[in-house]
Amino acid sequence: MSLEFSAEATKKIEALCERYPTRQPVVLAALHLAQKEHGHLSDDALALVARTLDLPLAHVYGVATFYTMFRRAPAGTNILRVCTNISCMLRGAYDVLAAFEQKLGVKKGGTAGAFTIVEEECLAACANAPAIVCGTRYFLDVTPDQAGAILEELRREPRPEGEVV
Repeated sequence: MSLEFSAEATKKIEALCERYPTRQPVVLAALHLAQKEHGHLSDDALALVARTLDLPLAHVYGVATFYTMFRRAPAGTNILRVCTNISCMLRGAYDVLAAFEQKLGVKKGGTAGAFTIVEEECLAACANAPAIVCGTRYFLDVTPDQAGAILEELRREPRPEGEVV
């Protein structure tokens, strides 16, 4: 099945292409749009971006798999990005990650209902480690005991990923 961009997304991509001498700088924006419209970056979605920008599929794949904000599989509404970089790790991030895995019954990278757990390299909140981001909401100085309350809050007020483009 061949995917297509909506007319609105196509206009955005065309406008971005006009701003740059080549189409490579538009890859990130096009990947964001493809993920927004199609839910995740399947092989067909990557092929759509490559075809739209007339770039090699290998280049588009390389960009999509380098950045953690791009999903190659369907995800829940709430994507819990748990930082495990050095500051967070030293202050118990792996215990926090384990608490979320236990509460949701799924390992990092997995999805349970409305929640997907992602191990993140750095969230730039080292002074308040361990940190978790869900959508536009930061949870700082998180302890394993807070996992249940955070999940309940997100069930009441989901935090989907924001529009980047």
